[in-house]
Amino acid sequence: MTPWEAVAIFVAGVGAGGINAVVGSGSLITFPTMVALGMPPVIANVSNTVGLVPGSLTGAFGYREELRGQRPRLIRLGVPALVGAMIGGVLLLYLPAETFDIVVPVLIAMACVLVVIQPRLNSWLSARREHPYPHGGPWLWGGVLVCGMYGGYFGAAQGVLLIGLMGSFLDEGLQRINAAKNVLALLVNACAALLFIVVAEVDWLAALMVALGAAIGGFLGAKIGRRLPAPVLRWFVVCVGIVAIVKLVYG
Repeated sequence: MTPWEAVAIFVAGVGAGGINAVVGSGSLITFPTMVALGMPPVIANVSNTVGLVPGSLTGAFGYREELRGQRPRLIRLGVPALVGAMIGGVLLLYLPAETFDIVVPVLIAMACVLVVIQPRLNSWLSARREHPYPHGGPWLWGGVLVCGMYGGYFGAAQGVLLIGLMGSFLDEGLQRINAAKNVLALLVNACAALLFIVVAEVDWLAALMVALGAAIGGFLGAKIGRRLPAPVLRWFVVCVGIVAIVKLVYG
């Protein structure tokens, strides 16, 4: 890896950490950057997951005020998040590499669609919520399990999925939901990263560059990200996702 490639991955990590703290979908920046630099997709995904853990940590720390009083909820939802992450990580490691090459463009496309429609979808679901549970009930528990599997396997836009789910099943404000999302995403990323460190091939220089950038980006995102126009963030992520799809399909 050349010094300029390392710098490019670091800058992508800063952007990913900031976006993950505010919206989610930061992997749509770091993952395609590493693939564009010639890294095999599975190794890029593994290294990206390992590298984004510090950013998830600083993002969650930045929302510590909004996390007050949510410990019981996070314990309840953290269990399916961890179980799902382990299942998703195992699927990534043991499914044929060709499966990843086929599935990831589809996942990125779905993530881009979710980034665009999430506000309307969330409002539509919330309007039909009749009997909210304090911690979301079994449907949210199951949804977090599926999100954990998705996050362990790939992870792009898992934050958007979590916000949509919790916003639909919890009677909470968006900032407190976003704070809880950051903690659950941290659990998923950390669990999958531990698995990958033990049994998978990690490009440690790339992971380090992502980690350094994401730690800075996560802190800044938690501080100033809520002031940025949401439509700008959404369409920026969509554009990066389209580039990733083109690169994976035609590269």
